[in-house]
Amino acid sequence: MREEALPRQRHHTLFFLEVIRDFSPVFLDTEVDMSGVLAHRTAALEAEGVRFGTSSYVLRAAGRVLAKHPDANAAVRGGPRRLRVAHYPFVNGKLALDRVLDGRRVVLGTVVPDLQDAELPAIQAHLDRVRDGDPQRLPDFEGIRQLHRLPWLEGRKRFRQAADSLSSRPHLTGTFAVTSLGHRAVDSFHSVGGTTTTFGVGRVLDRPVVREGQVTVAPVLRLSLTFDHRVIDGAEAADVLTEVKEALESV
Repeated sequence: MREEALPRQRHHTLFFLEVIRDFSPVFLDTEVDMSGVLAHRTAALEAEGVRFGTSSYVLRAAGRVLAKHPDANAAVRGGPRRLRVAHYPFVNGKLALDRVLDGRRVVLGTVVPDLQDAELPAIQAHLDRVRDGDPQRLPDFEGIRQLHRLPWLEGRKRFRQAADSLSSRPHLTGTFAVTSLGHRAVDSFHSVGGTTTTFGVGRVLDRPVVREGQVTVAPVLRLSLTFDHRVIDGAEAADVLTEVKEALESV
């Protein structure tokens, strides 16, 4: 058996997990018929040579839906008796990424801004830049790299200060989050992304569905939503999830 100190590359993950202990998560899920999305993706690839990822479609759909639900596009801080809520005039989406930093496999997040207006090409260009770039050099992750260079207590203090700031939080963690494990054999899962709403994206798999009374096969995505019950209730969260499903099915 070999014991060693926790790698500094995981410090930001542990700081994040400590911050979200105040969350009161509730979990919802649904199934999305992705026939329209896959047809759109194929057409775009053939016409423009651009391959749009599933996460890009989810980010665009959720951005537009949350712009119509300001209470779900909010953030809170403080205890039960002094809870403060901030509503934002924009929608920023954080996407969790599986990357290697300093030789360690870690989760890094990139924030795609202004999703209430952003179109697929701009969203995909942002994600491609971050996915193809070197995490050691990308300015998007400079804050994380600085955090790793700090002693544990100082890094923890600075992370909490940033997380407690309602003005800076949407630029660091987004106003909502998306986590995808659909590149592996994961059908569905629920995640707490540090925001009032977090979407969990599983794989797209051919499944039996009923259309006009007949059983047929269609590509289906299992999409989950975790919401913070301190900020919104189940009815509003159900509206958000349903509207995102409808937006994806009408692409």
